[in-house]
Amino acid sequence: MPSYELALSLRTLSRPELVSTLKRAAEAIIEQGGILRKFTSLGYNPLPYRMRAHNVWHKEANQFVMKFDAPAPAVANLNETLKRDIDIIRQKYVKYEKTLGFECTLEEEMQPPAYRKDVEKLIQEGRKEKQTFYKQRTPGYDYYPFQK
Repeated sequence: MPSYELALSLRTLSRPELVSTLKRAAEAIIEQGGILRKFTSLGYNPLPYRMRAHNVWHKEANQFVMKFDAPAPAVANLNETLKRDIDIIRQKYVKYEKTLGFECTLEEEMQPPAYRKDVEKLIQEGRKEKQTFYKQRTPGYDYYPFQK
């Protein structure tokens, strides 16, 4: 199952109403066969611009981020379910790419700079070829044809 990140903006609500709205959103994910992985509150913030949802203008919102795994077709159904919820101003889904493993190069980085491969590359790039200041360009003749 692919991983998704759901950003929710909820209208100004009291704490019990906020909990029930978030519970409805989480249950909608679980009903579609999803698995909640992480739940983060971004707090009560002013919106970047006035937003209209369900015939009401909003300037501030409670913002949350949910990370979950769900089958791909379930996201479309989930979107329809959350669009109908009156307490949700906006919801945006992003397919969450899991980070790939990385190679530990601590041993190489702990070496003195003279022995590191990346420093050697920088030194080679920094060295300039000796340039001749005047190079006469002739078309392959053994004499210069434009000389008087």
